[in-house]
Amino acid sequence: MRAALSALVLLALLTPGAQAQMDPHQHHQPLLTPVAPIDHSAHLHSHAHDVGPAGRTYDLRWIDAMVQHHTGALRMGEFVFDIGSPGVGSLAKEIWRDQAQEIKAMGQWRKAWYPEASIAPVALRAGGDPDAMADLIRMGQAQIQAMRMMSSTPTAATRVTWFLEGMLHHHGGALLMAHDALAKSSNPTIRRLARTIIVTQRQEIIRLRTMLQRDGLNKPEYHQYDSLFSLNSRHS
Repeated sequence: MRAALSALVLLALLTPGAQAQMDPHQHHQPLLTPVAPIDHSAHLHSHAHDVGPAGRTYDLRWIDAMVQHHTGALRMGEFVFDIGSPGVGSLAKEIWRDQAQEIKAMGQWRKAWYPEASIAPVALRAGGDPDAMADLIRMGQAQIQAMRMMSSTPTAATRVTWFLEGMLHHHGGALLMAHDALAKSSNPTIRRLARTIIVTQRQEIIRLRTMLQRDGLNKPEYHQYDSLFSLNSRHS
């Protein structure tokens, strides 16, 4: 995973095609084939992961939202780094490492593609033009918290289940966002990262479910994101 992300960063920043993307108004062309939008209604937290319509600022909005989402995963993992439950701490550290690297990569792309953007994470204002940088506003604290999906903290007694269930739903939110990017972004680097997220996090959702089953937990809601596991689904 780390080697793949390093290659992805280099490809995005060094190839001639990526250099053309340094102008943020050049790399957002409409997709040639219309793509069906994601049906968010069947998934928990889906409203919190909507970064708005396609347009020239979509990739910037998606990057900022995904960075906040990944930040939530990092903070969740830190609660169980030293846990004695088999496999939980090592999985948390693996997730932390991989998502920290993705945060770093997205930060580099943001600086290269949107040098005029504010340092603070942005979102599209209500009714704003998705093609206009002037219609971006600073992401509000409520939206940041919704993206991070950390509305609670565990006790020592509950932190294993809290982490396993919470990370499963957190990964489900990332799958929603990844499919949204595949539907709305024409940037090949963003699309590659979205596919990487789908492949990696569907595997981790299965591992999380296995750990929960080991503890006697197998709720129907653990399977609500299965329709997003496929790279070739109608959403992509």
